[in-house]
Amino acid sequence: MNGVVLAGTQSGVGKTVATLAIIQAFNQDGYRVQPAKAGPDFIDPSHHTAIAECPSRTLDLWLEGVDGVRRNYYRGSGDFCVVEGVMGLYDGDCSSTAMVAEALDIPIILVVDAKAGMESVAATAHGFRSYASHAGRDIDIAGILAQRAHGGRHAEGIRDALPDEIRYFGRIPPQSSLSIPDRHLGLEMGSESPLDTEALTAAAETIHTEQIISAARAPPRPGAPSGETQSQSSISGADSESNITPNAEVSRPCIAVADDSAFCFRYPATLERLRKRAHVVTFSPLADDPLPTCDGVYLPGGYPELHAAALAESQAVNSLTHRAADGLPVLAECGGMMTLADSLTTTDGNTYEMAGVLPLGVQMEDRYQALDHVELRADHSTLTADAGEVRKGHEFHYSAATVDSDAQFAFTVERGDGIDGTHDGVFEYQTLGTYCHLHPASGAFDTFLKRVRSWRHQARW
Repeated sequence: MNGVVLAGTQSGVGKTVATLAIIQAFNQDGYRVQPAKAGPDFIDPSHHTAIAECPSRTLDLWLEGVDGVRRNYYRGSGDFCVVEGVMGLYDGDCSSTAMVAEALDIPIILVVDAKAGMESVAATAHGFRSYASHAGRDIDIAGILAQRAHGGRHAEGIRDALPDEIRYFGRIPPQSSLSIPDRHLGLEMGSESPLDTEALTAAAETIHTEQIISAARAPPRPGAPSGETQSQSSISGADSESNITPNAEVSRPCIAVADDSAFCFRYPATLERLRKRAHVVTFSPLADDPLPTCDGVYLPGGYPELHAAALAESQAVNSLTHRAADGLPVLAECGGMMTLADSLTTTDGNTYEMAGVLPLGVQMEDRYQALDHVELRADHSTLTADAGEVRKGHEFHYSAATVDSDAQFAFTVERGDGIDGTHDGVFEYQTLGTYCHLHPASGAFDTFLKRVRSWRHQARW
């Protein structure tokens, strides 16, 4: 599957809108597009999915390693892949857009803000292309997409000023309807604030899809996974899927996954991984669904702070309080951990009683408290790691957690902030809550399923 990476000169230049316009342009030409996102973000991919009508792939070198990124790329399906970058092209020390493009060895289309420039747009593109050698990156900036560019003389001036080696792939017109509302943690989700269809269709008509197709190419195939241990897999990012054999149907555990606007931050690859080895059922705490009959629960992150009142009254959350105390394995990431806390205080000063499974209280703050790729070392065997194993993940949250004096931590933070700057992962019973979001390439969800099967076996006897 051929593809391109859409990179920005900086954050906020309009990469997501440009990505959606390109997807729409290919849709209109009859192509099936596989969207992807460089970096660990959950929000931009939700907009990709709304337009492409298929899940967006997560491509992050820190989380997956080079082979893992290539493997995840090829797990996609479609005629063409469009990878949206993260921040500016060269920004980020763990998995910048340039690093992902280099690992995939596919060309880059640079999104440049053309609102008040013509020759300067060309100069910017030329500078970004020249800087690659200085940065030690073997990447191919094939051309530009001019963001907020008018047609006529404006577009012609940009195109004519470009050096011969930098192509002009079209423009995104300056329309107020081509914007996505934002809030803490980034843009609103694609299901909440999809772009205006007419405006997106008009923008798609100013993109030169034939030239993008001619510039695109396919990444190298990933190396075959080869019997690595889980700890090696977590470091290299290689998820040893070839070593996974489907269990007999009778032995497959049932995992309940929370799925609604309060719990919407999960990677498609995570559900794919769980479904390979378990039955997966979804439920909505916000819809007051009962907790399904299950052998384990996964509470992904999201926006519990926007729904604190409903969660405080939720039948499913109340069930979790009792089932967790009975030893049911429950894995909760970020927003999931907040829901299992004793209390959640929102920015308006209101405090809501949560599940009370984990001995901590959570307070929402006005600015972000952590944003980074993280590395955790397990101090004890827990739901996602054996003692001594390393897990790599990502954290981004506006809340702060205050733990009780008797709280038990599962991980020492080697990189990142965690819960208290030194530790992450509060555990109680068979429940683990972390600020860290994990990708299945880390091996964490394989360990989770192993723990679930062990608990189920013990519960039966």
